[in-house]
Amino acid sequence: MATKFTASQSVEIAVPQQPIPIQHYLRQPQRLVRTLADNSRIQQLSEEVFRLKMRPLAFMSLSIQPTVDMRVWADSQGTIYLRSVGCEILGFEYINQRFTLNLKGYLSPYHISSETRLQGKADLEVLVEIPQPFSLTPKSILETTGNGLLKSVLLTIKQRLLHHLLADYRTWVRSQTQTNDIANDNTELAILNFE
Repeated sequence: MATKFTASQSVEIAVPQQPIPIQHYLRQPQRLVRTLADNSRIQQLSEEVFRLKMRPLAFMSLSIQPTVDMRVWADSQGTIYLRSVGCEILGFEYINQRFTLNLKGYLSPYHISSETRLQGKADLEVLVEIPQPFSLTPKSILETTGNGLLKSVLLTIKQRLLHHLLADYRTWVRSQTQTNDIANDNTELAILNFE
């Protein structure tokens, strides 16, 4: 019998003022993906699709390691959307064949007075056929354990986002403004040489 587990997580981030608005940064979703996990666990499959190899998860006495393919894209206002497009459970074929994962989320900038903020939400749903002898466990215990596990996964992602997104945004702004300064210096040099 298939069991469904669900979890949701919301996030709100105050964005410090920078010379380049965060909407420009958010139009590069691959940067956001790299704030969610270590580079060693991310593989870019196409312009918008990324494979994320999650850390092993302990469920009851099982250890499973999901690999999730996610499509990540941005709209013209800088809102980033995330949808799972595939999933595989490494090392546990029985569960892999009976496992469905749906992840969807967004991160959107908005203004309140003169302040820019990001707000987002992620919803995670897993449908899995629990193998014997775990299927004999009362459904309420299974659901509590599974929902708690999914909540901890989303909480880890939220913590990484909170710790890494603004730092990467600052780094990106610095690199963009330095590139512009160098381009301006080169233009000035070219004008001086021309004169």
